[in-house]
Amino acid sequence: MEPITLLTVVVLSVFVGFEVVSKVSSTLHTPLMSGANAIHGIILIGGIIVAGQTTEPGLLVVALVAVVLATANLVGGFVVTDRMLGMFRGRKPTTDAGKGTK
Repeated sequence: MEPITLLTVVVLSVFVGFEVVSKVSSTLHTPLMSGANAIHGIILIGGIIVAGQTTEPGLLVVALVAVVLATANLVGGFVVTDRMLGMFRGRKPTTDAGKGTK
């Protein structure tokens, strides 16, 4: 494929992805984030494979950028998901040790 065609696909993907994610209700955000984490894991593996096998400097730069961005998104997604799921965990009972009763 020609580079302009590939660039067009990437730009259209960004617009479609933004529109789809911006319309998601907050109730579905955590399952969507979990699915996105799985997809970014696949992107990360693909970027590592491409970076390891390429001989072209331009393709290597793009692959390494993909690896960095996918890693940041994957780690951030897991942190956000863990934090959101933490809101649903039961609260630990607090002890009143050290507080005087009057």
